[in-house]
Amino acid sequence: MRAYAPSLKLGEVFIGVQVAKIIESKHPKFPVGQLVTCHFGWRTHTISDGSPIRGVPPMLVPDLGDLPSSLALGIFGRPGNSAYFGFLELCNPKVGETVVVSGAAGAVGSHVGQIGKIKGCKVIGIAGSDEKGNWLKKDLKFDDFINYKTEDLDKRLTELCPEGVDCYFDNVGGETSSIVLSHMNLFGRISVCGSISGYNELVKATPVQRYVVPKQLRMEGFVINRWMDRWPEAIQQNLKWVNEGKLKYRETVTEGFENMFTAFVEMLKGSNFGKAIVKA
Repeated sequence: MRAYAPSLKLGEVFIGVQVAKIIESKHPKFPVGQLVTCHFGWRTHTISDGSPIRGVPPMLVPDLGDLPSSLALGIFGRPGNSAYFGFLELCNPKVGETVVVSGAAGAVGSHVGQIGKIKGCKVIGIAGSDEKGNWLKKDLKFDDFINYKTEDLDKRLTELCPEGVDCYFDNVGGETSSIVLSHMNLFGRISVCGSISGYNELVKATPVQRYVVPKQLRMEGFVINRWMDRWPEAIQQNLKWVNEGKLKYRETVTEGFENMFTAFVEMLKGSNFGKAIVKA
């Protein structure tokens, strides 16, 4: 949301994905009572003809059993699919490799790290508090974490990854990513999902080309819409992992549509664990 905000005009509905309940319908594919997810933005009610919004059509929320429907915004939505495709397709992790994840306590990062463990990798998360780091290690079974606010990132990576880093899932950019790239192994892979460090202000960082070229790294950014034709694949696999107890989730829920902006700001401050949700 923050990254795309500058492209919006004053007065436009602010972007965002909703799980919404159909209360009236003349569309055969969308009966009354069904839950749908789409880019309806920050509003309480929406009139839709079923056409794509921001390139994505409204989709019925899949049967999640006893799991909360809000997960269609998290592990069974864009964050979960970003973790699944962005990590597996671009990093192609192998058993025994070392994976580093920045923004590791967020909706995408926490998911990526768990997939790394499922695939037999050593996983190091970078987070902004010891509380978050303890959650990553104790509950999500990350091998270790680094508190970038209180620890020397370069030194800790040397200690925790003595044989180097094979895969890096980048959510933050900036100097954090430049430091991680300096620890990458030959032919390492970097999946670039976001650049949190530069959303609110311009940041300066050590040029990454000095590491990309000699180490022959493969660094690729992505937008999750690339895999829209395979959307159900990720949802079904993530659901299977959840039901098997291999994938855990956490939501930070704010009650009340009127508290939307407060929840948004708190998320940008890094207050959330996992996916930040507003229940209207």
